Amino acid sequence: MVLKLALGIVEYLGTMENELRRLPSVDRVISEERIRQLREIYPHSLVVDLVRQRLEEDRLAITHGSTCPSLDEIVDSICSRLQTLAQSSLRPVINASGVILHTNLGRAPLSREATTAMELVAAGYCNLEFDLDSGARGSRNVHIEQLLCQLTGAEAALIVNNNASAVLLTLTALAKRKEVIVSRGQAVEIGGGFRIPDVMRQSGAKLVEVGTTNCTYIYDYEQAISPRTAALLRVHASNFRVEGFTHSVTLEEMVALGDKHGLPVFDDLGSGCFLDTTAFGLTPEPMVQQSIALGVGLASFSGDKLVGGPQAGVIVGKKLFVDKLKRHPLARALRIDKIRLAGLVATLVHYLKGEALEKIPVWRMISMPLDDVERRARLWAQALGDLAQVIEGETMIGGGSLPGSTLSTRLVAIGEKGGQRNLAQPLAQRLRHNEPAVIGRISGDVLLLDPRSVLPEENDVVLRALSNAVAGLKQ
Repeated sequence: MVLKLALGIVEYLGTMENELRRLPSVDRVISEERIRQLREIYPHSLVVDLVRQRLEEDRLAITHGSTCPSLDEIVDSICSRLQTLAQSSLRPVINASGVILHTNLGRAPLSREATTAMELVAAGYCNLEFDLDSGARGSRNVHIEQLLCQLTGAEAALIVNNNASAVLLTLTALAKRKEVIVSRGQAVEIGGGFRIPDVMRQSGAKLVEVGTTNCTYIYDYEQAISPRTAALLRVHASNFRVEGFTHSVTLEEMVALGDKHGLPVFDDLGSGCFLDTTAFGLTPEPMVQQSIALGVGLASFSGDKLVGGPQAGVIVGKKLFVDKLKRHPLARALRIDKIRLAGLVATLVHYLKGEALEKIPVWRMISMPLDDVERRARLWAQALGDLAQVIEGETMIGGGSLPGSTLSTRLVAIGEKGGQRNLAQPLAQRLRHNEPAVIGRISGDVLLLDPRSVLPEENDVVLRALSNAVAGLKQ
């Protein structure tokens, strides 16, 4: 038995040694025609590094029992790897999923004016922190602060790179080593592992939870106030909803209590909104200007959700508090870059001009008449022939905004009929591999495509993608 095992080991080692000898040298691979062509485009050192990496991987695989790949396989792999490195994997897609603010798909698409503004400052220099009148250094915040104050009624404003940063900066600058009171039902996780208690710990502020998950009353806040209290915090339930036996404290009550004890209220709005969502049949979403009118010390919100701009964190409120944030060292680490700043300014100008519904894609989708959605859905279904039908459905807002609130829509359903149940996955895959990719959603064995989350100017692209996908399935 021992002899048989020893012979097996010797045979294995011999086979492995033979396979290792078959592995080509670095010079042999580099001399291949396709590799020589790569060296004419890319630095010699880069190509050599990739060749060495691939051969080292093959050596390791052979020692674990694999056979030596052919020279063509090795060259193919190197060419493919270099092509992957040289091409961005970030690609534009068309969102037919029926989730307007789809976090995985980049949330809010931007208006043409916003993308133009971003391109202008990206292509060259700009007066980001330069005062053209005095010739001295300026502040990037001046390009947007007055605009935000006009839209919200706030005394001052500051922009950082996202709303998580806004909350972190606010608590660090104004509540470090002090207590901040928040309802237990608002000590939430808002997605991606981002938890309010964790952010407060990072800021150095102590979280004091009051009330219960479903019921919090104003006296809960008052009983928790101590000499160490720095602020009262409201966190808007932007991505969940508690129903049934509940009670929450209104912002008016919190501000009144804060005024009584000389404490500011910090309002974390999450999504942030400038328009009345009930006008579109949606549940009420707190509006930024309402929070300011009620007297909060600071309100913070995202720029890339219902505002409809690029990723940003917006802080508006009383000058006393905003000025402290501006002077804090963390503000520099969290500041917004010139490109997103330009896009956000252009987006806010749409609100200033009263043209948000016509210009900002998110609001164009939300306000789109159902008749228009149905007309486009029928065009899409025609491109699929007898494979699809139009059904009633709901569009979600998404992005942590308006939880449980949906818009009526019309969906193109593929696989709804019994004989088509195997079509959903292959068709969805073909649409994802289109250029640009078209993303739907699969429910059970049915592929659903929602025109409401697709801009009308993308309609022809979707129709071509559908026709190509169906043609590919028939081959």
